[in-house]
Amino acid sequence: MRILVTGGAGFIGSHFVRSLLSGADRDPAARVTVLDRLTYAGNLANLQSVEGGYTFVHGDLCDAELLRTVVPGHDLVVNFAAESHVDRSIEGAADFVHSNVLGVQTLMEACLAAGTPRIVHVSTDEVYGSIETGSWDESAPLSPNSPYAASKAGGDVLALSYARTHGLPVLLTRCGNNYGPHQYPEKVIPLFVTRLTDGRKVPLYGDGGNVRDWIHVDDHCRAIRLTAELGEPGEVHHIAGTAELTNLELTERLLAATGSTWERVERVTDRKGHDRRYSLDDSRLRALGYRPRVGFAEGLAETVAWYTANRDWWEPLLKRSQ
Repeated sequence: MRILVTGGAGFIGSHFVRSLLSGADRDPAARVTVLDRLTYAGNLANLQSVEGGYTFVHGDLCDAELLRTVVPGHDLVVNFAAESHVDRSIEGAADFVHSNVLGVQTLMEACLAAGTPRIVHVSTDEVYGSIETGSWDESAPLSPNSPYAASKAGGDVLALSYARTHGLPVLLTRCGNNYGPHQYPEKVIPLFVTRLTDGRKVPLYGDGGNVRDWIHVDDHCRAIRLTAELGEPGEVHHIAGTAELTNLELTERLLAATGSTWERVERVTDRKGHDRRYSLDDSRLRALGYRPRVGFAEGLAETVAWYTANRDWWEPLLKRSQ
């Protein structure tokens, strides 16, 4: 099985690659190619444990000429490549449109030309906007509220259009908030853990009542692999989390995990267009046999321990961003 993983040096993509090449769930038949532009969030150190087990291509998903040489010959393409930080998209949306819309279109064209047998495009629950009660199923209308979410929705619609117009075997997954090791420390859990570990303050948006559904990156990647194997092309598959928490509740758990107090929390002005709550119904995926393995309490404790033990991974990233 020849697998191309775009964005494979990022947080979720690198975990997907490591899961293919090592550990209890490794696939001995997998021959992996990683394509990554190595932006600030792409880091080959994330793949150090499987170095030598994959082929690396440094490049942009929007480089059509490069994709014409890289994509052919792969049995499966999994697209993680994306700009993903909402705050950055509010400051400037151009990079998000470039990667999340044009990049998807360029990849779909390359897969179409190459006759790729299977493509999984990885997306987010944020494309639906906000939901007060209940959970979205896969037929819910898209109503994105941030430039990031809008760019992901644009890429989703493009990917599905290639399935419906050209018969391209594209499957689409949408997931909630991921956490785990190797996540760039701009996202809330690693941001809070690294700052609290150093005795610094952490920001809490608005009243802290925004609700997110949390999933360990390992469960997310297992769900993607199952979708790639058993999912129906042209369909969307939701991947729900294991803990629905307000930001206040999450902050409380992170304070306890790092031995910190509420004195370390600084209330800040709420994010523009801040969605109140996300929630996914993943019945379709569970019908394929998926069940999460990592409970939130266990996963969070392991994640905090990883960041505590791996300052040499995250300290250079923080210095580079200053």
